[in-house]
Formats: sequence, C-alpha cells, structure tokens
Amino acid sequence: MNKLTRRDFLKLSSMALGGLAMTPFLPDKVDFDDSSLLRIATASMSVYSRPSDKSRIVSQWYRDELVHYYDLVKADEPEHNPYWYRVWGGYLHRSRLHRVKVLYNKPLEYIPEGERQLAEITVPYSQAMRYSKAYGWQPNLRLYYSTVHWITAVEEGPDGEPWYRIFDELVGFPYHVPAMHMRPILAEELAPISPDVPWENKRIEVNLTTQKAYAFEYEKKVFEATISSGILTRDSNTPRGAFYIDPKTPSKHMGEGSLFADIEDYDLPGVPWTSFFTEAGHAFHGTYWHENFGTPMSHGCINMRNEDAKWLYRWVRPVTDLTQVYNKGFGTKVEIHY
Repeated sequence: MNKLTRRDFLKLSSMALGGLAMTPFLPDKVDFDDSSLLRIATASMSVYSRPSDKSRIVSQWYRDELVHYYDLVKADEPEHNPYWYRVWGGYLHRSRLHRVKVLYNKPLEYIPEGERQLAEITVPYSQAMRYSKAYGWQPNLRLYYSTVHWITAVEEGPDGEPWYRIFDELVGFPYHVPAMHMRPILAEELAPISPDVPWENKRIEVNLTTQKAYAFEYEKKVFEATISSGILTRDSNTPRGAFYIDPKTPSKHMGEGSLFADIEDYDLPGVPWTSFFTEAGHAFHGTYWHENFGTPMSHGCINMRNEDAKWLYRWVRPVTDLTQVYNKGFGTKVEIHY
C-alpha cells in the first residue's frame, strides 16, 4: 500500500472542504466552525523554518490554498508587523494571509420583490456563477470570506439548491452564490454609534507617518486603528489635507469590474464598510487581501481591518441604514497629514 504523503493529505483535505461547501444544506452543519484556517491571499508564500525571512524556506503555498495554523507568534521582525503563524513545517508571516472560517447558514426563504438584503460571505471563498441562455451556468468571480454583498432574490442554483442572486453595481449583470455561504446582516449590527454628537464635533485624523487613524468626539479620542495607506508612488499616494466623508456604502466593487477577471487581476468585489472622502474614490474600507497594517499597501485608499472599518462606518456621518446602497450628505471631517 502506498504511503499517503503530506501533499496528498493536503490535497485530499482541500477537496473534502470544497466538496462539503457544495453539498446540500444540512441543519447539523450550521454551527460548523473551523477557526484555524488561513487563506493564501497572494500569488505564493513561503514557509520558513523559523519566524524570520532570513531562515531556511521549507515549503511553498499558493493563492487560495487553505492552511491550518497552530499558534500566532510574535518575533523581532519585521518591526511594523512582527507576527508569524506556526503551521505544518514552520512559519508563515502574517502579511498576506487572510484568516477565515467555514460557517454555513440556513438560507432565507425569499426576499420581497424590489428589496435587497445585505449579507456577508462566511466560507473561505465561494465561486459565484452567472447564468445566460446562450451558455448556461458559467463560473466567474470568487467572493471571499468577510466580503459584503447585496442579495436581491433566492433562486434555484446549478445544483438545484437555493442560491442568492447578487446585485453588483459595477458589473451591471447579476450573478449567484450558494445561499448557505452567506449570512444576512441584521439592521442592529449597523446601528449608528453616537449619532447624537453633532457633525462638527466628530472628526477623523490620519497620520501617514505612523500609519494610524483616530476618531475624536469633542476633541476626545474615542477610537484608534493601525491602517495601510497608499503606496508612495505618483498614482497611489493617499492625498493629504482636509476632506469630508461623502458618501458611504456597506459594499463596493473596486477594480475593473470584469465578470471573468482572473484571480490575479485587480478586481475586488464586496469591499466592506466603505466610507469615501474624495471624489476620486479614496476611502476608508475593510481589507480581505492582506494583514500587513502599519505600512503603505493600497492604491491610495485607507486599508483597515474589517472590524475597524465597520466601527468607523457606523460612527461617521452621514447616518445610513440597510435600505440604502449609498447615502450622500455632509459628512464627518477627515484630516490627513504626515
């Protein structure tokens, strides 16, 4: 009998996970939660023998492969992000990893016609499908864990199970995702934070040198987050100066908007908790493609951890609710400086 190699084991585990994600919804799987998974969020990553990029490379992982981790270790480097995950055979640096779970959800029975429901992806990634009379069902975008999307209907998918129809403001065509892969977001989750504070007594300050963002009420700091601003090039700098939030949206498709974009293309559907502050499209928003906060990483926006971006989205003006895709209005002041 042939011995099962580590690579064979990992391939089988990945296939099992993928197969489980496409099985019909079963009530006993609703609470399944694998909290020890990392998704490779870049083309490839090296596993090092020690938590240092100067140590020996043990193995390689590639985009969207899932890795189990055992511990998070703080090392001496890199200074801005000295954290490494201990995995099979060594250590992966946190910078381009996406910590994910596998959580299944009971599908909604229906969505009233003309309405839309906000929902988030709760599996490492879900392969969206588009239907056309000419070609039938075809795969297109991958929607990743923690991304947020508008669903407009519950319909039968290619496997005969309930799938949600997704509204995407950028591509102009609907596509579908297995309903069990998405968790509807309740209105109370987005209740405004301190809405009674007048707009002139709320402000955001961003320090591009320290890569920090702060929120103030009556000049008292009420929030602090480590961020990633724009990479220091002519086209990717984060602008300095005074701005105002206007508008904001819980879900934004950033990038080219191609239904058939390659996974290496700049195409980011479902960017969560987006609060714009320039007409050119600079915004605070959640980030699911890196965990390298504390150093510039973006095309000019302010990258934040999802939980930080969600807090800021709820706190800044204009006040919004779940019925709105966008909400324009005179918003919270933003001051950006070195």
